[in-house]
Amino acid sequence: MGETVTSQGPNYYLPTVLTNVSNDMPIASNEIFCPVSPIIQFEDERQVIELTNTTEYGLAAYFYSRDVGRIFRVARALEFGMVGINEGAISNAAAPFGGMKQSGNGRESSRCELDGYCSGRL
Repeated sequence: MGETVTSQGPNYYLPTVLTNVSNDMPIASNEIFCPVSPIIQFEDERQVIELTNTTEYGLAAYFYSRDVGRIFRVARALEFGMVGINEGAISNAAAPFGGMKQSGNGRESSRCELDGYCSGRL
């Protein structure tokens, strides 16, 4: 992969693109918080949705498309708390922030967060 430590120290990771990744590799199923993009080849829309949803995590997913029908199909099918479509920044102060599966319980930064605390669901 090359040098990943920057002059800023060992806690910084340079953006990295990984090719020839398969869905059975840890990078494809672990929740990572660093600038790494694993590239996994797929044949069709159904396959990519199935591969994507196999992870036990579900904080956020991102995809790009010009096809409005595909945007609605894929966004509904993905099992993630937040889905970014044709953009990289999906956080918004007015929208709840949270995931599904092992990526969180409830929502932050909204009225939903207070409901969770008041109802004892958190």
